[in-house]
Amino acid sequence: MNPVDRSRAALRGEPSYVWRAGQDRRLKMIQEGAAGRQAGRVLDNGCGVGQFLLRLNQSASLAIGLEYDPRHALAARKLELKVTRAAAEHLPYPENALDLVLSHEVLEHVRDDRRALEEITRVLRRPDPREGIDPGRLILFVPNKGYPFETHGIYWRGQYRFGNIPLVNYLPRRLRDRLAPHVRAYTSGDIERLLAGLPLQIVSRTVIFGAYDNIIARWPAIGKLLRQFLQLLERTPLRIFGLSHLWVLERKTGA
Repeated sequence: MNPVDRSRAALRGEPSYVWRAGQDRRLKMIQEGAAGRQAGRVLDNGCGVGQFLLRLNQSASLAIGLEYDPRHALAARKLELKVTRAAAEHLPYPENALDLVLSHEVLEHVRDDRRALEEITRVLRRPDPREGIDPGRLILFVPNKGYPFETHGIYWRGQYRFGNIPLVNYLPRRLRDRLAPHVRAYTSGDIERLLAGLPLQIVSRTVIFGAYDNIIARWPAIGKLLRQFLQLLERTPLRIFGLSHLWVLERKTGA
């Protein structure tokens, strides 16, 4: 990867190119959190090359994607998906329009994460019990600061160095952000502060571990044991060391 591509990947993230067990598991979590809203008007906000959008498109009355990177948007369009190039801070959709928004490991890359959440809230459907309209929901995945590795690499001596870098997220915030200025990691408190004042209510929240497909591909037996063990920890307080936050939020009644 040349320096320009490294910089682009660091700043905007790299999407899922191959559908594996990890993506399939997260899709099931999305469908469970959506509680039927995946059959309505759906936005994959930061759709990458369209892997999740392709699956959501199978059940949605309308499935649209938004992607900032032109190459990723083009790849998604080649799958005959409806994809718009735009920034998450300026969604090109009317308010009160969408039943479900998926933000999958995207918020950490945007320039203004609070503004991006405000825009998501704006386009979510407001509930109207008299008309039988359920509140629109947001399915939000973001990196957990408690995870022992920074999976997006670091910026060191003038260039981005990719890989799983241990303990970076445990450093004081100012030092951590100097090493990883290209990506955020969140505590639960960080997410709560981002949501403060927005007309959203929490349906559920947890922390999940990964599927470790790369490890399983190299060492199947060890990798599968590791995955099984770590995913069992999601049922315990040790989930605070998981890879990603998963929050399900919905538009408040009367907001």
